Amino acid sequence: MAPPTTEQTILLVDEDHDFLDWATKHLEAKALRILRCDNAENALKISEKTKIDIVIADIQLKPLDGLELLSRLRSNNQNAVVVLTAGFPTTTQIIEASRRGARDVLRKESLTFELRQVIEAALQGIEQRRLAGDSIPNLPAVDGRVKMIGVSRPLQDVFKIVGRVAQTDAPVLVTGESGTGKELVARAVHEYSPRRKSEMVAINCGAIPESLLESELFGHEKGSFTGAVAKRTGRFEQCDGGTLFLDEIGDMPASVQVKLLRILQEGTFSRVGGNETLSSDVRIVAATNKDLADEVSKGNFREDLYYRMNVVEINLPPLRKRIEDIPLLAEFFLQRLARKQGMARMRLAGEAVEALQKHRWPGNVRELENTIARACALSTSDLLLPEDIPFGRSPISDDQKMNTAFETLLSITPDPNRNLLEWLPGELTRRVVDDAQGDFKEAAHRLGCSQAELRKFLKM
Repeated sequence: MAPPTTEQTILLVDEDHDFLDWATKHLEAKALRILRCDNAENALKISEKTKIDIVIADIQLKPLDGLELLSRLRSNNQNAVVVLTAGFPTTTQIIEASRRGARDVLRKESLTFELRQVIEAALQGIEQRRLAGDSIPNLPAVDGRVKMIGVSRPLQDVFKIVGRVAQTDAPVLVTGESGTGKELVARAVHEYSPRRKSEMVAINCGAIPESLLESELFGHEKGSFTGAVAKRTGRFEQCDGGTLFLDEIGDMPASVQVKLLRILQEGTFSRVGGNETLSSDVRIVAATNKDLADEVSKGNFREDLYYRMNVVEINLPPLRKRIEDIPLLAEFFLQRLARKQGMARMRLAGEAVEALQKHRWPGNVRELENTIARACALSTSDLLLPEDIPFGRSPISDDQKMNTAFETLLSITPDPNRNLLEWLPGELTRRVVDDAQGDFKEAAHRLGCSQAELRKFLKM
C-alpha cells in the first residue's frame, strides 16, 4: 500500500486475534501506525487519548457492537472514517451503517481483495482534506423579502431593472432558461412595489389542464360546467390590489389568452358561465423559457397579447454566464441546508468550488441547489472535495444545447497563423467535447452532427 505523506493512524477492532494479526500485516506501510484492540469499549478509550484517522471494526462486536461504536465515534468527530466488516452483512446492517456515516461495509471473505483499496482511498481522502483549504465566501446580506444572491454584472443589471419597474404598474415579462430563478424576480418586483402589502399569487400555466385554467384564473359560477357544484372565486379576484405571477405563459391556451388580453386592456373579466362584468386591479408579471416572438410567428401565441405583456422584459442570464455567483449561491444553499436539517454546516474545498465553476449547469441555479443537496446527503465528512460533487445530467432542450455550442464558437479567438475555415471546425469541436466532459454523444447532439462527423472534425 502506498504510504501516506504524513503519519496516519488506523485502529483495528475485532474479537478475532488471528484477524487482527492478518490485517496488521496486510495494511502495514511506512508512516502508517496500526493500533488494535478486541472490543468497542477499549476502542472508545483509545480514541479519546489518541488521534485516530481510520477505524476498522467488526459489526458483530459484543456487548457494544460495531454500529454503536460507529455512532459514538461520529458523534464525537463528524469526520471520523469508519469501515465496518462482517461475515455476511445483512441489508439492514448495510443501510443502517450507511445512515450512521460508515465509509463502507465489507464482507470478510473479500477483504483480501478490497481492504487495501478501500483503506488507501480513505487515507488519500484524509490527506486531501488536510491539504485542501475550504472556501467560505462572504455572503452578502439577504433580507427577508427577496432571496436573490449574486454579485455578477448581469445579475446586478437585473436588480437595477427590478428597482426601476417595481414602482410602476407596467406588465413585466421575465425570460430565461429553466431554473434561472424567474419566480424570484417576479417576487422581487412585487415586494419592492406599492402592492407589497397585498397578496402575490403564482400560477403555472403549463401545469393546469386547459379545461381548468380559465376557471382557476377567472373563477366560475355554480353549474357552469360538470363538477361546478358551487361558485368559485378566481385568482384575479383573490389578489385584487396585488400581483399575479403567470409562470410558463407561453403554454397558455388560446381561449385563455383572449380573456387575459381583455383584462390587460380594460381591467375587466367575467367568471366562467357568468354574465356579470367584474373588475380587478392586478399587476401582471409573466415568465417563460420560450421565445414568445417565435411562438407568435408560429401562431401559438397572440401577437396583441405579446405586445401587451412585453412592456418591460427582464432577461435572466443562465448560470454559466455568471460563474462568479456560484461560490455565493453554493454557500447560501449550504447554510440553508444546515439550518433546515439542524446540522453543522458543510464546507466546500477550494478545488470543489473550481469544479462547480467549470460545470456548464444546463439546469442553472435549480441544478446547483440539487447538486449541493446531493453532495451533503452522500458525504461522510464536513468538507466537500471535487470527487464529492455528484454532477448529474439535467434534461435540457435541443435549443439550449445548440445555444451552448454557439456560445463556445463566439468565445474562440482566431489563430492568425491558420486558415480560419480549415482550423475553426476542429477547434470548435474540441471545445464542445471538453464542455461535454468527454461525452461524444452529448457533444455531437450539441453540434447537431453524428458521432462519426464529430471524430472527423476532431482530426482537423
